[in-house]
Amino acid sequence: MLEAAFHPRAMEFIPQNSEPVPRIHLLVVDADVAMRSACGEIATSLGYAVDSTGDLDQARSLLRGHAADILLVNLPFGNNRALELISEVKLLYPRLSVIAMTATSSVNAAVEAMRCGASDYLTKPFAVDELSTVLDRAAASLTTDTATRQLRERLRLSEGLGSMIGRSAEMEKLYRILSKVAQSTHPVLILGESGTGKELVARTIHAYGPNAQKPFLPVDCGSLVPTLIESELFGYVKGAFTGANRSKDGLLVSAEGGTVFLDEIGELSLDLQAKLLRALQEKEVRPVGATHRIPIKARIVAATNRDLAAMVERGTFRKDLFYRLNVVNLRLPALRDRREDIPLLAAHFLDRISREHGAKFTMSDEALRTMMRHDWPGNVRELENAMERACAMSSGPVLHLGDLPTQLQQQGLAAHRAAGATGDAQSGADTPGVKPLADLEREAILGAIRALNGDKLQAAKLLGIGKTTLYRKLKEYGIADPLQDE
Repeated sequence: MLEAAFHPRAMEFIPQNSEPVPRIHLLVVDADVAMRSACGEIATSLGYAVDSTGDLDQARSLLRGHAADILLVNLPFGNNRALELISEVKLLYPRLSVIAMTATSSVNAAVEAMRCGASDYLTKPFAVDELSTVLDRAAASLTTDTATRQLRERLRLSEGLGSMIGRSAEMEKLYRILSKVAQSTHPVLILGESGTGKELVARTIHAYGPNAQKPFLPVDCGSLVPTLIESELFGYVKGAFTGANRSKDGLLVSAEGGTVFLDEIGELSLDLQAKLLRALQEKEVRPVGATHRIPIKARIVAATNRDLAAMVERGTFRKDLFYRLNVVNLRLPALRDRREDIPLLAAHFLDRISREHGAKFTMSDEALRTMMRHDWPGNVRELENAMERACAMSSGPVLHLGDLPTQLQQQGLAAHRAAGATGDAQSGADTPGVKPLADLEREAILGAIRALNGDKLQAAKLLGIGKTTLYRKLKEYGIADPLQDE
């Protein structure tokens, strides 16, 4: 039996042409010396590190002493011992990839091997390209699984993914999907309200993908006229239009295997939709004014806050383009649907602003409570703007209700008055003249300032409190001008 102390070796990376290339370890187990030797030579020529043996017990010893990523094992051995080896390997080390080799008359054994945990199989005799294809398939699966595990571990130890912040259930679900999506090059369609961070998600997909070193090229389809979008995407040749003094490659060509992010894809005209679809299907573009075509290799990530399915029904968005882009669909949650992330996001923005201004900012409890109640129709973008505004308006390191945007101040005051009314009702109907202490304090401060025609310093002295306390109280009340507040 295999010992639990064995752990498949993490794939080593060796320099080749200045880029990291995975060196994957293969163990070949076959009693046929000629077959074992041939498989080893082919795998070595493909860049694999190879060990081989014709004995199952020796295979167990090799697995104990030397890590392997892929096991290529012949079936059957006597008494189904090879199947037992596969079961042991997959039970103890589920990440190790197993490929079974069978004779032409042993298809049933191949099926049984798959049930025991083999991920693929080869039927003897097989050609060199068949073995190459199966090994490459196993290697690609190993690479993807390794990257996904590493990404999930980073997520577990952090507040989010990359520049994305949040630990809510909605965001955890999004991270799980992203950890898989990022490892492929399939088109992705990102849906969500304005301000939810669609471009940030697109950049994260690119940054954690296999072509992260390639360009990330964003295009705002909603802010450019159709002629400009066409020349941006497909390029143009010299003399194609007035001002075209030289030829220019489009972004789909310039990406060179990177990512082109089509923001607000729902704003594209039907004519441009047709041209984009043709480019994606044929993997080539014809620059504006050109008679030739240029091959393209770019991953497409598109985003919109519009309902593309409804647009398809109305005939304002092409159904074939929708299906081409909608290979993977990500819907970003609104901030009101993940309120538990608001303090984390606020702290993140305040930390960035604090570093930029060289001053530490924190939130008062009342301001944070008000932010938690707000619906944030502008989502994360609105929250970021609110933090920047509060820091700009603040006269100290603590941000109070009065530093927040007017709408949030009004909501905070309304909640404060509602809480006071609730307190009045709960105190009993036989004490109608009793007011909450907070209301009496507010009236005393406002009354003193008005009596002294707005002189806050004298008002503070009259009330027996410090000037700083007076200003803090006014901010808590959300009052900018006590003389105009009614």
